[in-house]
Amino acid sequence: MSIMEKTLTTKKATREAFGDEIVKLGKENKDIYVIDVDIAKSCKTSTFIKELPNQHINVGIAEQNAAGLAAGLATTGKIPFVSTYAVFGSLRMAEQIRQEVCYPNLNVKIACSHGGLTPANDGGSHQAIEDMGVLRSIPNMTVIMGADYHSTRKLVEQAAKINGPVYLRFTRDKVPMLYDETEEFTIGKAKQLKDGHDIAIIANGDTVHLALEATKELEKQGVSVKLLDMHTIKPIDRDAVVECLELGRIITVEDHNILNGLGSAVSEVVAEEGKGKVKRIGVQDQFGQSALYEKLLELNGITVENIVRTANEML
Repeated sequence: MSIMEKTLTTKKATREAFGDEIVKLGKENKDIYVIDVDIAKSCKTSTFIKELPNQHINVGIAEQNAAGLAAGLATTGKIPFVSTYAVFGSLRMAEQIRQEVCYPNLNVKIACSHGGLTPANDGGSHQAIEDMGVLRSIPNMTVIMGADYHSTRKLVEQAAKINGPVYLRFTRDKVPMLYDETEEFTIGKAKQLKDGHDIAIIANGDTVHLALEATKELEKQGVSVKLLDMHTIKPIDRDAVVECLELGRIITVEDHNILNGLGSAVSEVVAEEGKGKVKRIGVQDQFGQSALYEKLLELNGITVENIVRTANEML
């Protein structure tokens, strides 16, 4: 069954994917360590602690110390995964990530739950809507967000294999499972879910399923859509974006500030190519609020209806 034919009823948070995959990886490779900051239950590393206690370190509520410790471990050949909330793993740790991890280009992975608006009722202080943009601007950093459980597991596995700093962003809330466990993913290479000739939609993370539903609706209206899951926003798949430019119209969809995230990364390629038009759907350069996840998406226009409306306006 193709992804276009699936009924997206089964849901699972991508933080669960990290929790499951990191146990598997840790058993296979004793150099893999998890560094926690006292929120193992929320970040889904409790099983790793139980089954691999000698590969786990809890530094307490001290993210900046976690980054420094991870850098030190990396210099000894270990592969540390710092596990925390996205808002802390990006903004609070930004200086340490820049100076101690990325500047020496060390093999440290920053693995963060509660990305985007998915913390919802935790409020604006815990909603990481700037994180991918902040870390995307630091040299040597790779920035990834999987769309569902299975893709996230594969991308965590790939992140453990490549050498260098990686930022992995996960959802707190459950999101539809789009892919089968047999699907393969390559960091830096977009996943094309559908080819089309009228308009391109490029989404990532927890918005891919919304883009997929919008694509189905547009197809019913006679609009042919090229749909991409751009799970890696740095390095972005430039070739895939350039192919979309053949259609002349691109919509980006993300659960992130429209500044310096996926939309900006795509727009940079488009501007450098000197052709095409981009419309960005995402968090409208504002802080989140304390509300249901779906309500926060609606307040920012991150909905199937708005994607369809935007596509029709561009056409």
